[in-house]
Amino acid sequence: MSRELAKTYDPQEVEDRIYDFWLNGGYFHATVDPEKKPYTIVIPPPNITGQLHMGHAMDETLQDILIRWRRMQGYSALWLPGTDHASIATEAKIVEAMRQEGLTKEDLGREKFLERAWAWKEKYGGRIVEQLKKLGSSCDWERERFTMDEGCNKAVREVFVRLYNKGLIYRGERIINWCPHCKTSISDAEVEFAEKDGNFWHIRYPFKDGSGYLELATTRPETMLGDTAVAVHPDDPRYKDIVGKMLILPLVGREIPVIADTYVEQDFGTGVVKITPAHDPNDFEVGLRHNLEIINVMNDDGSINENGGKFAGMPGLEARKQIVKELEEQGFLVRIEPIKHNVGSCYRCHTVVEPRVSKQWFVKMEPLAKPAIECVRDGRVRFIPERMEKIYFNWMENIKDWCISRQLWWGHRIPAWYCEDCGETIVAMDAPHTCPKCGSEKLHQDEDTLDTWFSSALWPFSTLGWPDQTEDLKYFYPTDTLVTGYDIIFFWVARMIFSGMEHMGEPPFKTVFIHGLIRDAQGRKMSKSLGNGIDPLEVIAQYGADALRFTLVTGNSPGNDLRFSQEKVEASRNFANKIWNASRFILMNIDGQDVPNQLPEKLALEDKWIVNQFNQVVKEVTDNLEHFEIGIAVQKLYDFLWDELCDWYIEIAKIRLQSSDEEAAQTARQVLVWVMTGTLQLLHPFMPYITEEIWQSLPHEGESIMVSKWPVYEEAHCFQQAASDMQSIMDVIRAVRNRRSEMNVPPSRKTHLYIATAAEKVFQEGAPIIERLAFANGVEIGPAFEIEGAVNIVTSGAKAYIPMDELVDKKAELARLTKELESAQKQYATTQQKLSNEKFLSKAPENVVEGVRQNAAKLKEHIALIQSSIDALSK
Repeated sequence: MSRELAKTYDPQEVEDRIYDFWLNGGYFHATVDPEKKPYTIVIPPPNITGQLHMGHAMDETLQDILIRWRRMQGYSALWLPGTDHASIATEAKIVEAMRQEGLTKEDLGREKFLERAWAWKEKYGGRIVEQLKKLGSSCDWERERFTMDEGCNKAVREVFVRLYNKGLIYRGERIINWCPHCKTSISDAEVEFAEKDGNFWHIRYPFKDGSGYLELATTRPETMLGDTAVAVHPDDPRYKDIVGKMLILPLVGREIPVIADTYVEQDFGTGVVKITPAHDPNDFEVGLRHNLEIINVMNDDGSINENGGKFAGMPGLEARKQIVKELEEQGFLVRIEPIKHNVGSCYRCHTVVEPRVSKQWFVKMEPLAKPAIECVRDGRVRFIPERMEKIYFNWMENIKDWCISRQLWWGHRIPAWYCEDCGETIVAMDAPHTCPKCGSEKLHQDEDTLDTWFSSALWPFSTLGWPDQTEDLKYFYPTDTLVTGYDIIFFWVARMIFSGMEHMGEPPFKTVFIHGLIRDAQGRKMSKSLGNGIDPLEVIAQYGADALRFTLVTGNSPGNDLRFSQEKVEASRNFANKIWNASRFILMNIDGQDVPNQLPEKLALEDKWIVNQFNQVVKEVTDNLEHFEIGIAVQKLYDFLWDELCDWYIEIAKIRLQSSDEEAAQTARQVLVWVMTGTLQLLHPFMPYITEEIWQSLPHEGESIMVSKWPVYEEAHCFQQAASDMQSIMDVIRAVRNRRSEMNVPPSRKTHLYIATAAEKVFQEGAPIIERLAFANGVEIGPAFEIEGAVNIVTSGAKAYIPMDELVDKKAELARLTKELESAQKQYATTQQKLSNEKFLSKAPENVVEGVRQNAAKLKEHIALIQSSIDALSK
């Protein structure tokens, strides 16, 4: 790489070249090294269907920052990458592609369909990995994994068999969430609830003996086709005499009993509820208690099945309309009451979920949840921010058994076989040849696959080689930090924790670092429907990966959402240009010189100040990163580099660099190189490309900045007194520049400057700095001055005087101030006129009147200031 930097920074020219340099150097690869501490992050595996979006970009940037930082600190830092097979999403895409060809899954058969699925994975599965590389992700690509690779598949089967043998996995008929679009069961965590408009349909159910009817209400009249009872509370005095009587189910004609159950709320509605065990989880439990028949009336696609009588074959909503129409025509419909209620939808396709009874595989969660709750309570796993623990505990303490079977072909097939002769179920790692109970060879494997999250739950240890006791597993497990969004705490985080506790005997990570969502500039969630999504790859193409990364962490705080805008990216790009230009300035001034990257023994006041400030930034940024305060860390780096290093120190250094004093110039060069290389190292985790490119051009040791040593706080670099003295000088310079700005004095008008101070020695040393940066043509320092007609500027450590004659053209300034005074007086008179008008005071809104009062007060103060300036000039 060249020592010379181009005139302008071009990310497109730099980034791919730098990334190849890192890959070829093997810098991303972590080794099992007993001499080093391990630091491990496993990537939340993006779906192979995935396209990099802003959520991914933020997630990966935060992980990369932590990994690059720890790598520089000397850890064997492993960032383990991989992708998820995403069974529902991937199968849906393949099925849609086949539909375009006029084919269905059934047309192909399972084996041919899976051939297509693997071909699809090969074609598209690596796309998001290449996009992650564009972002600068320093993953250990040599260890890349896939949730359906041979090792992960072995781990999944091992876990299933172990849990089954412990009695923690079982198969049975239960109410599950059914997605009619995906045509599969989904877990409770995959159901999104949203408030929607709906209705209560109030219906009469007549008694069989003709003695009257019971009134009840339902939000889903189509499910009445599967009613097998009507329930009342056992203590409800209104209904004690009718418990046990029979009703006739409207439109169907089936006899159903009135039962008593404490599930019914006496004070809600009529105190009567219909019981549909096949289509409601609470009704299912009631049905079990009362031995009720379970009648499923829905097909896989949500249409009415053969149990629905004349409504069979109708789509669910069409059946609802027809049932309501007939109830009204036959006199069963009492009234329709509009309501708002929570409706559950599939989180992938957003189709309304149907609760329905189904034979599925389940994991018993209560025994697994207890140790997972305990390890967070006792601090073995820490959530950042801590408030996110509430989401975790709320989910885990109220967890239900997990439905893990899915009616899909793409995924981990359930390792269970059924004997066609005796009905025995055999759960095993590999396909059995004969039934262990009857010896039959007529065995067939369960058709279902496992929930995607079942394999993802094993990710922190399956990717390291478990169930084999590999060197990687022993060294890198448990992992250190999980970085993820708050939206998948119960989807994934909770499942990894209970899986780690169950199969490894310890939690899978020490810290869960939760970030928020990316929102647009208006604070709206980015979505396809709003059309407000921004493609991170387009941002990278236009501004560079560093600008995107810097934008995604600026203002970022754990657990809080972040607003994204083009203006922020442009500001980040401008920051990159600032770094580039400052570095080019340094390179131009060391060209042809032998400048060692070390501090000289003798330092000037300004050198001690910048070294002290850098030392402090090292300490604070490191501490911020330890506490996952990444947004605060990056802001401190921004302020130090832009304000203190570029706007102050480089400007001050120019005095010596342009002088004839070679020793002083060399000191300035060495300090510039030392501070800039150290600052680039601090900035590297956040902006890896530009820092590597510049670092390669500056004097340094080592092959790459990413494996250079992270700067550490040094007591020897702590110059508190010098920093305080320099601050006093800077305060005077700022105050003089501000006053000149207020008086519209251009920088080209140089003036003499007198500084009265008790710290004469300090200000004498700083006199050349003050002269250059305060636009002075001479600086005189003493204990006190008496100067007539001078502008006085007071700071905490000094009092500065500027002769008025040198500062402004008195005649022109008096004319300008007089004109400004007349304008201000005219505006003030208008406000006074309004405030003396009783009609205005009584009729105008209070906030308008108050606004006029405040404006009058400001104008009065402004007039006084102008008048004092005129008086001073007139002396």
